Amino acid sequence: MDTFLAQLQSLLPPDRIYTDPVDCYAYAYDNSQKIYPPDMVVFPLTTDEIQAIVLLCNIHKIPLTPRGRGTGTAGGSIPEQGGVALSLERMLRIIVVDPANRVIVTEPGVLNQTVQDTVKPHGFFWPPDPSSAAYSSIGGNLATSAGGPHAVKYGTTRDHVLGVKAVTGKGEKIKTGCYTTKGVVGYDLTRLLIGSEGTLAVITEATLKLTPLPQAIGGLVAHFRNASSCAAAIVSIMSLPQVPSALEFLDKGSLNLIRSRSPEILPDDSAAMLMIEVDGSSREVNEASIAILSACKNEGLLQAERVTDTENLWQIRKALSPLLRDIAPKKINEDVVVPVSTLPEFLNGLTKLSSQYQISNVNFGHAGNGNIHVNLLVDPDNTNEMDRATSCLNEIFDLVISLNGTLSGEHGIGREKRAYVDKEIDPTTINLMKNIKQVFDPNNILNPGKLFL
Repeated sequence: MDTFLAQLQSLLPPDRIYTDPVDCYAYAYDNSQKIYPPDMVVFPLTTDEIQAIVLLCNIHKIPLTPRGRGTGTAGGSIPEQGGVALSLERMLRIIVVDPANRVIVTEPGVLNQTVQDTVKPHGFFWPPDPSSAAYSSIGGNLATSAGGPHAVKYGTTRDHVLGVKAVTGKGEKIKTGCYTTKGVVGYDLTRLLIGSEGTLAVITEATLKLTPLPQAIGGLVAHFRNASSCAAAIVSIMSLPQVPSALEFLDKGSLNLIRSRSPEILPDDSAAMLMIEVDGSSREVNEASIAILSACKNEGLLQAERVTDTENLWQIRKALSPLLRDIAPKKINEDVVVPVSTLPEFLNGLTKLSSQYQISNVNFGHAGNGNIHVNLLVDPDNTNEMDRATSCLNEIFDLVISLNGTLSGEHGIGREKRAYVDKEIDPTTINLMKNIKQVFDPNNILNPGKLFL
């Protein structure tokens, strides 16, 4: 390691290499709350520096873990095997803002919110908007394909990236995709790298496709007597030709958390809630609002109405995760997805499993995509409870797969869900993926151990 460090110091100045364990500790964890300290942290500023670091790690067989701002929840950016944490947080250049071609080109450390603020004066936005947008980096968004609530109308991260520049685990510079919205030359390596969680290559530059800001935005809320009637309304809404730009579900546990801070904003008898956003022209917003309010009408509906303050609506929604952290710092947080039509069956199954295993849970999420954030509120020091939670989670995943769903919609697999991947992906396909990893990263130095056991 001493030789490696000496060679590394010839590549970067001292202020861009951390070796003190105290300094390195901040890079030992992400939002999964697991802690694995790196031996050192490095801060590259250019693609050439990243390439030199990757080549050096290959020579010495040193694990290298790419990292954005550490907001991920699946342990994808923690250096589980030690080695070097490659922090991209100082790569902050916005290289191109091109309204005519609806493109922005950024380095990986640029924050999602910075992109939004930069393109808004030109009349555009970048649709991927995870709840951590104010703090999460573009590189991290691409690594996990983090989508956010507006994916129901606009699609996920993969739909909004035209191309990237990257350095493979082998240390080779590559360029994928193109600058235009049409392009079918060669394999689609861009979509392969997005969601690969830094296991194949380090993204050093991203060409993002922008979308015009809508002319108008409208908000609606609907409250229900129970989760089953709320789920039925979701199915009815998503059967409409008018697509909401966001459709968020909150169960009784979520509403009780909000009541604990702001009891005055919710009806006392509400046991499930939808937060709905529609956008487009003023006429389209009005027509969609009327159709959606009608679709909410069933025997369990308590009230449904338009709201004028959509920003406040999203502040309430985004407050949920911090509130959960307050009451259960070590909660198990999953982001499963099921087909929208199966949501009633899925939510009913969650209730039964929670009761069977006596595990408190809170569920909310992007209902328009069938993407539900399942939170098991556990005490990690209670061995019996953790055993029950593990069994409960295993059955939740089985339920998801039986409904033709997927284990992760936007958080990724990282280290937290790798033991369950074979529930969804067959052995032949997993083997093919491992072979792809070998092509990109033959010495397995790049984020080793993530995604697969």
